[in-house]
Amino acid sequence: MTATAPAFLGVTRSVTGRRWRARSGDDRLASALAQRLAVPELIGRVLAGRGVDLDQAPGFLNPKLRDLLPDPSTFKDMDIAAARIVQAVRQGEPMAVFGDYDVDGATSSALLKRFFDAVGGDLRIYIPDRLVEGYGPNAPALLKLQAAGVRLVITVDCGIQAHAALATAADAGLGCIVIDHHLAEPALPRAIAVVNPNRIDENGAHRELAAVGVAFLLLVAVNRGLRQAGWYADRAEPDLMAWLDLVALGTICDVVPLTGLNRALVAQGLKVMARRGNLGLSALADVAGLSEPPGCYHAGFLLGPRVNAGGRVGKADIGARLLTTADPDEAARLARELDQLNAERRSIEAGVQDAAMQMAAGTDAQAPLVVAVGEGWHPGVIGIVASRLKEHFRRPALVIAVQNGIGKGSGRSIPGVDLGAAVTAARQAGLLINGGGHAMAAGLTVAASELGRLRDFLCQRLAPATAGLPETVSLGLDGALAVAGATPALLDLLEQAGPFGAGNAEPRFAVTGARVVQSGVVGGQHVRCVLAGVDGSRLKAIAFRSLENGVGAALLNAAGMPLHVAGALRADFWRGERRVQLVIEDLAPAAATGG
Repeated sequence: MTATAPAFLGVTRSVTGRRWRARSGDDRLASALAQRLAVPELIGRVLAGRGVDLDQAPGFLNPKLRDLLPDPSTFKDMDIAAARIVQAVRQGEPMAVFGDYDVDGATSSALLKRFFDAVGGDLRIYIPDRLVEGYGPNAPALLKLQAAGVRLVITVDCGIQAHAALATAADAGLGCIVIDHHLAEPALPRAIAVVNPNRIDENGAHRELAAVGVAFLLLVAVNRGLRQAGWYADRAEPDLMAWLDLVALGTICDVVPLTGLNRALVAQGLKVMARRGNLGLSALADVAGLSEPPGCYHAGFLLGPRVNAGGRVGKADIGARLLTTADPDEAARLARELDQLNAERRSIEAGVQDAAMQMAAGTDAQAPLVVAVGEGWHPGVIGIVASRLKEHFRRPALVIAVQNGIGKGSGRSIPGVDLGAAVTAARQAGLLINGGGHAMAAGLTVAASELGRLRDFLCQRLAPATAGLPETVSLGLDGALAVAGATPALLDLLEQAGPFGAGNAEPRFAVTGARVVQSGVVGGQHVRCVLAGVDGSRLKAIAFRSLENGVGAALLNAAGMPLHVAGALRADFWRGERRVQLVIEDLAPAAATGG
């Protein structure tokens, strides 16, 4: 759709100041998809809006790993890595997995630990302390592992930029294998093998995998190697699919595109997660109050933040420990501890967010990057705050916490703007102590004296990409429906097009001509309400954090006025009954648009 296309439902400026637009401009394709699949026109529009053609449609609605999982051997160094690990397992060599402290790192580490425990390998987990050691492999930690008897270290979700630390390990005779997905440079670190779909010499086919996806493919290769070596002649071969719940959690929380292989991994992983076979995840679901089948929302906003909490404000390895424990009592204890740490994280985050918002308030609306810098801010929450700034300003955002003259920064980007490449370029230009990432997220360490130059460099680097963004912010909608049209049957069909997340946007609809018949504030900043249609039908709805953006006030003061209400349909479970709920994102007066 072009900027001059008619506004959807005539909404040129909603309550949040956005112009509504139709996501799919190909009505013929939408109709053809609906006919081919024997589904409502609305579902055809959803699929067309995500670039699905007639040939792709059946597979899109039913993604299967067997159709999408690549041969691990197609990745550079994969066979070398697998062969060395098979040798270590067969010879009983002590190994360690060195993981990042976020959810992707914790799930990657837990995945390897569960596999090696199952096949009789000797593997321990090492997660660095965010505040003391920083991100990625460091020489003292690697040498300490070697002194404790470790002969092989596997890094997950880190290592691609750890040239100095891995060189020190190599000189000391410690073998290292790098399993990562962050942007690589032409010069790779010294290691036995470097497996990374974002190596420059890779073909790019799977560059959007999360680290846990790469780790899963590594285990497919190792498992195959052990089978060929006869390792399972007198022991049971593990079922790798049983650990797809970890792969799904890490993939969702790392906000990589849920397309292709990622989508299949998550779709199958959520099914595994629903069986509650992982004691740690089950205990975490209990403390989070999750009793319904988990979806991407639950993984990303209920489970993931709690797994992350240990690495942000508590013990770095507690998330990985929770995901690997076989003791129900320990699982319950660790889950409660993570829940408490998450509450502490939210409190710290609120203070940093308020300060960062005030600092960024004067940012030029056309600036390519929003930057907020604070002395003494907790580095464990700056990534979350960067996400909030990105959402508020609709621009890439970078939040930097400074202490003792050193800034630790975390950035989040928007589709079409590669922040990771810009940060890598800044490091190559000598502006950073360390830094890297991927398109949508990046981290860095910078001397406080270089902050001004860094800001200028990144703004200049990102300007061409952000210059192409539309001046009028829009909201894409997949279609319109009446209150009575929001049925469980429609929700069932929509869920077949999921799982939804980055790269496969959750369908968003406008519920037309609705009236608010009941509303109230819940949780301090959310507004829950009931919408009524002209035929008297009812639809539960909630607008999260809506007191910040005008949507909440509009709902509370609607006074029976007809509204077009934009949002996503999700399942709402109450006393065992599955109903439909609208998660509201925006709204506009229906009368003003001719509704």
